[in-house]
Parts: sequence; structure tokens; C-alpha cells
Amino acid sequence: MSMERVSRRAFMKRSVAASAGFRVASGSSILGANSDIRVAVVGFRGQGRHHIAGFHKPGSGSRVVAICDVDEKVLYGKEDEFKKRGESVATYIDFRKMLEDKNIDAVSIATPEHQHITVASHAVIAGKDAYVEKPLSHTVAEGRYFYDLARKQNRIVQHGTQSRSSEGVQEGIEFVKSGKLGKCRVAKAINCQRRGPIGHKEDMPTPAHVHYDLWLGPAPVRPFNENRYHYSWHWWWDYGSGDCGNDGSHQIDVARWGLGVDLPSAVTCSGGQLWYRDDHETPDTQTATFEYDGCHIVWEMRLWTPYKQEQHDNGNIFYCDEGWVSIGRSGWEAFAKDGQRVGGAPRGKEEHRENFLQAVRSRKTSDLTADAREGHYTSLLCHTANIAMRTGQRLVIDAKTERFVGDGAEKANRLRTKTYRKGFELPGFKG
Repeated sequence: MSMERVSRRAFMKRSVAASAGFRVASGSSILGANSDIRVAVVGFRGQGRHHIAGFHKPGSGSRVVAICDVDEKVLYGKEDEFKKRGESVATYIDFRKMLEDKNIDAVSIATPEHQHITVASHAVIAGKDAYVEKPLSHTVAEGRYFYDLARKQNRIVQHGTQSRSSEGVQEGIEFVKSGKLGKCRVAKAINCQRRGPIGHKEDMPTPAHVHYDLWLGPAPVRPFNENRYHYSWHWWWDYGSGDCGNDGSHQIDVARWGLGVDLPSAVTCSGGQLWYRDDHETPDTQTATFEYDGCHIVWEMRLWTPYKQEQHDNGNIFYCDEGWVSIGRSGWEAFAKDGQRVGGAPRGKEEHRENFLQAVRSRKTSDLTADAREGHYTSLLCHTANIAMRTGQRLVIDAKTERFVGDGAEKANRLRTKTYRKGFELPGFKG
């Protein structure tokens, strides 16, 4: 896209009400066939690109009818791709305006984490179903709020932990639960990879094609900085949850699934920067233990190791009385305590979006493999690990209130929620 085109739109953006931020390509007809589920995708420079591809393909039973992004280069660049295929799509800058569109049945959300619940809560109140990327929430409190809200609104919500819809992973989890290797007492969640540093960057004027106030949303106002923008936002507490919530959501979710547990009674976590020497706020090294009655989940993260740990970069090990089960990118394997392989299979098909569409049609939350409930508890583990690390405390969690109690509780509970900027509050949220 030429800078001339961006500058023209940037000028129009500032001349007309920016919050309207809406246009439809000439001659478009965004209504799908009666059998189609009409999907809007919000945020698609990263994972959202896969959402568009997955929801907008022949035979999928769905169709992308609207796209929304606060970066005009991203937004209108994607619109051009639709046009080149002879297709049209509604484009929005402000998700709130998008949600007024009656031609949208479901919203797929791949914004930065701090906006997940902001967009999702307004979507379900507007009568839309929602597919929400991981982690579901940005804080413990808003996760519980949204889970309750989705149930109250009777909306279908799928969380983006797609391993739950993988045939091979499902089979591996069933093997863990079968008891063939005895009781499983510890599940390890492994995130071991090399992520490059982001260096140091100075604040700068906001680029003309970026609607930065909308990008900030509920977050505190800070000057624009490229190291707090595209993808690098993951490494700042105002917008992300580090790699614990980013990649770790997947492995922590599988660990929780295999053990059949929800809320831990206590969590400890240590971590910090052993490798990065740059603008990162979040750690490059982290170890957490989630305590349950009769079992533990152990989370280990290293972002400076370009090699595998226990044969995994991202994966899980379930330690049982009579052997262990390994679940990773390629599939699952089970071994008796003498090292003999006693089971395994490739990962197989992974049809997470298809599972969501099935539930949208059936109107049965029970058809989902990763509903808002599962998303809430998995995200809660990620957040409590980060809070335990930041407070330096072993934190005890009250099962009824999902609040911290005992030593360190006052400081920890302040991190359990956040303040929302005016105009981006969560409807009815009590904190």
C-alpha cells in the first residue's frame, strides 16, 4: 500500500469522527448464504491472519464478512487481498462500531491480550458468539467476569487453546486418565525456545496510519513506542502476560486437562531476565508450581534455549506411578517405568474452529472442546504464576472467591485486577 493512500485515509480519519471508522467496499454484499455463519475478525496482523484463513474458505460453513484493525496499513492491506480475489468485506477501525453490524453472527478476537475481554464482553452483549485467542483474559478478575457474562448472555465462546481439538492430543489425554500407568501425580508444562531480543527503542510520534488511542483501549496512556506495539506488546505487563500467557497457555492447559483440575490451592513462582538486556518487562526464565490435592503442575519456561528439554520445545510430560506420558507438537508417547514404549500416536487433525462452528449451530456449550470455563481456569493459572513471581510470595487462593488470602494477599490482589480507562470499561464489571 502506498504512503499516499495511507496519508489520504489518515487525513479523512482526522477530518471525520475517527470512532466511526467504518466503510464498506463498493458494491459489497456482506450477507452470506443462509447456511453460512458470518464472522468478523478483530486484530489480524498476527494470529488473526489464521483466523481469517480458517473461517473464510470453501466448505467451512462460515464466511468472513467484516474485518477490524486499528492499523490502517494492516486493515486496508487485507481488504485489498479480498478485492484481488473478487470479494468484498466490511472494514472497521473501531470494534464498537463493528458490533452494531447486524450481519455479523460471530466475532473472532486476536487483538493484544489487554483487549481480549474488552472486545469479547461487548460482543456477547451485542448478541454475537466469540472465538477468543489465548489467554482468554488479561487478569484473573476479568476472566471470571467474562465466563459468568457469557453464560448469562447464552453465547457460544471458544478459547484458542486448539490442542483440545487435536485427535492425537485427545487420545494421549485419555491414556493419562485411563490409569494404565497408575496415578499421575505431576504434570510438567514445558516452554523451551529461543526468542530474539527486542533491543532498546525511544518513544516516538504515533504513525499516521495507527489509531493509537483505540489500540491502547483500557490500558494507561503512554507515548507510542515500536517496542510496545506489533507483537512486542507481549513483553509488557500493561498489554500482555509474557510467554507464560502467550505460549504457556497451551502447555498449562494440556497439563490441567490431563490431571482434571481447575483452581489450584496455592502457587509459587520464580523468574526474571537471565538473558535479555533490553526493553522487556516480562521474564525470559520462569518456574512455577501449582499445588492441588494429590498432584502438582510444574511450569518451566526458558526463552534463550534453542534446543529441546525432555524432547520438547513446547510440550508436556505426565509423571505417573508406573511410567510417563509425553505429549508434544508431533503427537504423544507413553512409556512404562522400565522405558518400554506402551502407547502413542501422531498429533492428527486439529479442528478447533470447526468445533466452534459446530457449537454455534447446535447452541450447545457442551459441544465445545475449550469453552469460556476452560479458558478462564487456564488463563487464571498463567496470571497467578506471574503474580506470585512479581510479589515473591507463595500465594494461597480461596476457592470460592478466586482471591488470594494469607501472606502477601493484599499486594497480590491488587494485581488480580486492573483499572480501565474511561470509554473502555467492562459493562457491569465489579473488579
